[in-house]
Amino acid sequence: MNHRSEQLAGRIEEGATGLARFAQGLSDAEWQLPVSATDRRTLGVVVHHVASMYPIEIEAVRAIANGNSALEVTPELINQINAKHAAEHAQPDKAETLELLRRNSRAAANAVRALTDDELDQAAPFGLSFGAPVTAQFVIEDHPLRHSWHHLARLLAATEVKAKSTKIPAEVIWEMACFDHASMPAGRGRMSTNSQECM
Repeated sequence: MNHRSEQLAGRIEEGATGLARFAQGLSDAEWQLPVSATDRRTLGVVVHHVASMYPIEIEAVRAIANGNSALEVTPELINQINAKHAAEHAQPDKAETLELLRRNSRAAANAVRALTDDELDQAAPFGLSFGAPVTAQFVIEDHPLRHSWHHLARLLAATEVKAKSTKIPAEVIWEMACFDHASMPAGRGRMSTNSQECM
C-alpha cells in the first residue's frame, strides 16, 4: 500500500463523509435553500454537484499522473458543466444524491489509492492552473479532495445566514475558498466572482 496515496484517498473520503453527514441532517426546506444572494443554486443542487464532479476531477488527475496536459479543463468549461448540471438537476432527490456522493467519492478515493509516488509527483500543464505544470498530487488536493470541504463551508454559511447567526458571510467564504481564489479572469482585465466557476 502506498502511504501517500492512501492518505490522500482517506482525506477525500473524510470530506465526502462530512458533506454527507451535513446534507443528511438538512430539512426539506433547507435542502431547497439558495446558497447565497449571488449563487441561487439550492443546497441540494450543490451537494449533487459535488457528487457529480468526482469522475471529471479524477479524469484530470489521471491525465496529469500520466504526464499528459489537461489544458482543455478551463474555467469556461467548468462554467458550462456547472450551468448544465444546475439546469438538469434543479430538484435532486436527497436519498439518490447522497448515494451518488457515497459511490462517486469512494470510486475517486480508490482511483487515488492506485497511484504510485512517481505518478503523484508527475507534472503536466493544467488549464485551471493557467497552464502551469502542476503535479497530480496538487490536482488531487485542489479538486476531488478540497471540493467537498469548500462547499460544506458555503452550505454551513447559508444555513447560518438563514438563522441570522452567521459570523462569516457566505460571499466571504466563497471569495476565500473557491478553486481560483476569486482570481480567474472573466473576459479581459476583470476579476471573476462568478459563483459558477468552481470545480
